[in-house]
Amino acid sequence: MRIEDAQNLMKSLYYSKDKARGIDKTFMWYIEELGELARAIRNNDRVSIMEELADSIAWLLSMANLLDIKLEEVITAKYNGVCPKCKNIPCKCIV
Repeated sequence: MRIEDAQNLMKSLYYSKDKARGIDKTFMWYIEELGELARAIRNNDRVSIMEELADSIAWLLSMANLLDIKLEEVITAKYNGVCPKCKNIPCKCIV
């Protein structure tokens, strides 16, 4: 599934609820999902990690919908096939 398709799916499923909730509360739900992902990683619970990764992406896509941002376009524009800082594949930036 392309990012655009996933974002459109989240919009079809949840946009009216997300809009009623607003960006601030939707952002808080996103942060909660990241916390759940962190807990799953700490517990090395692979099934929960997969579920929480999916949930985290779904909430990120919902925020993009509320902000009227096409996430696939902005990712492509920023990364454009290379590291945006050093312009290499793989990245050669010093951490």
